[in-house]
Parts: sequence; structure tokens; C-alpha cells
Amino acid sequence: MATFLSSPTTLLCSRASKLHHPSKPTPFHRLTLTCMAKNTKSTDDTTTTTSTVELAAIAGGLVSGPVILWSLYTLKTTGCGLPPGPGGSIGALEGVSYLVVLGIVAWSAYTKSKTGSGLRAGPFGLLGAVEGLSYLVVLGIVVVFGLQFLERGYIPGPVPDDQCFG
Repeated sequence: MATFLSSPTTLLCSRASKLHHPSKPTPFHRLTLTCMAKNTKSTDDTTTTTSTVELAAIAGGLVSGPVILWSLYTLKTTGCGLPPGPGGSIGALEGVSYLVVLGIVAWSAYTKSKTGSGLRAGPFGLLGAVEGLSYLVVLGIVVVFGLQFLERGYIPGPVPDDQCFG
């Protein structure tokens, strides 16, 4: 009987030689072959390669999370986001950070809907940590933006204006 296995497997076989009839020794022996399938798919993330997208998500998430937390703290204490900075660099970093975190959360939600679980842990568990941090940052965004709107009646736009940096 043939069996098709869906995951990487190795067949472990052993053979045993038995006499055809135990009470009458004869030169004819019956050969029994016993095989057992062993799953060789590793659950250890160190054996799988990390893609460029995963490495970019790890690097981007490790930078973006703290930048957004700084932005949310500034928004809560001053009513405005981060200042534009020299040549608009800080404001650009803030805007890109929001996009990176929302992208990681969207990727995680898509993966969850397709596979039933979120992103894999990645090297040293960093991709999983970035995923978790991104969800916490999104929760912080919802809370701080809600408080900003309730306390001040507005949420600052993505472009510096006269209300905050005039």
C-alpha cells in the first residue's frame, strides 16, 4: 500500500529474519521489513532562512516602534506631533514609522487569516517581537489619538501647520 506524505519525511526501516516455521528449522527464512515514517520537518526557526522582507520588517519595526512612542508622548504632552526637524527629517521619520507599523500589522493580520497564526518568530524571536510591539503601538495610537480628540477637539494632520509649528 502506498502512502503519500504531505510533510518532509524519512522512512526508517529495519529488517528482521525469522524462521519460516518455528518448530522446524529450515534454510528458508522469512524476511520481515518494518518501516516507520518520521517527520523531518524542523520546527526550529534557525533551520529556515530569513527573507529580505522579514529582515526589513525587523529593522524597520525596531526603529519605528520607539519613534512612534516618542511621537505619541509628544502629542499627549504638547498637543502636536514631533517637530519637522532639520530639512523635515524628524517629521519624515515619524510619517514613515507610522506606515511601517501599520504595514507590519496588516501583514500579520493577512498571515493570520491565511494560516491561522501570525508571523513566524524569525531569528532570535525578533520578527515575533516586532509584531507584538506593532500591535501595542497601534493600541497606543488609538488611545492617544482618542484622548487628543476628546481633550483638544482635533488630531494634528500629517503635514506641519501653523497650529503646531507656526
